[in-house]
Amino acid sequence: MKVLIPGISGALGQRVAQLLLQAGHAVVGIDRRPWPGPVPEGLEVHTLDIRKRAAEEVFRRFRPHAVIHMATVTHLTAQSEERFRINLLGTRAVFDHCHRHGAKRCIFVGRHTYYGAAPDSALYHVEEDPPLAVTTFPELADLVAADLYAGSALWRYPRLETIVLRFAYTLGPSLSGTFAAFLMGKRVPMVLGFDPLFQFLHEDDAAAAICTALDSGERGVWNVAGPSPLPLSLIIRRAGRTPVPVPGPLFAAAIGRMGLPRLPPGAVSHLKFPVVVEDRRFRQVTGFRHQHDELATLRAFQAAAPVKSRRG
Repeated sequence: MKVLIPGISGALGQRVAQLLLQAGHAVVGIDRRPWPGPVPEGLEVHTLDIRKRAAEEVFRRFRPHAVIHMATVTHLTAQSEERFRINLLGTRAVFDHCHRHGAKRCIFVGRHTYYGAAPDSALYHVEEDPPLAVTTFPELADLVAADLYAGSALWRYPRLETIVLRFAYTLGPSLSGTFAAFLMGKRVPMVLGFDPLFQFLHEDDAAAAICTALDSGERGVWNVAGPSPLPLSLIIRRAGRTPVPVPGPLFAAAIGRMGLPRLPPGAVSHLKFPVVVEDRRFRQVTGFRHQHDELATLRAFQAAAPVKSRRG
């Protein structure tokens, strides 16, 4: 199968590309970032913006059977206008190119934060739940819009087998991703009086899930998760960090100081209330099974990012 991956140079994109090459697929990637290090044998990478005409030319020449769209910006330090243009307009470009150039399948890699965190939400979110993140975490509105646009391709392009995957946080030795950035420092903030459940899966399991969806022969919108969720305080300690409870009224002033990570205002709701997804449908349809439990995943992260002692 010929597979095109926009966003291939990210940590997860690299893992997916390696798995596909090992399985004998022809793989071409598009990314504004260059591939880090030597490009693996058999892989073709184009350093391009997915929104530009040159990217469509790659679609036209390669004529992919399947496209795995991972070219979205998730880090919250990016400017909102630029995030919007990349995430929403880039997603539109990918689906338009798939339609024009004969792709049979397109996978959109989304995030479970789509559902938002609120005190009155159900503990486990199913795929039909509405995107409360638009109001509870407005900084994620562009990612929610991209997810909704991708889902609309199910009826706009009925001949294109569209899959939307809403992933729980990924974690692992690459130290990439939103959750890894949050856990990176020695001191990790919590909101005093709250200890929400957090759900995550090993980045290798995430890459395997994408490849499993590619081979499934199905279409739809699916949640993807790994092992059981854990309380945030336990995750922080198991990662070798120190939880720092901060009173709610002081939280905005404390973030970004005293070694605490920078967070946008909307992130506070995610440190109070859980965002946990029900992934039974994806497992039943595809047969996916994660290979790393929660403690093994945290050990892999901690080994790659040990916290130095004061003496060290």
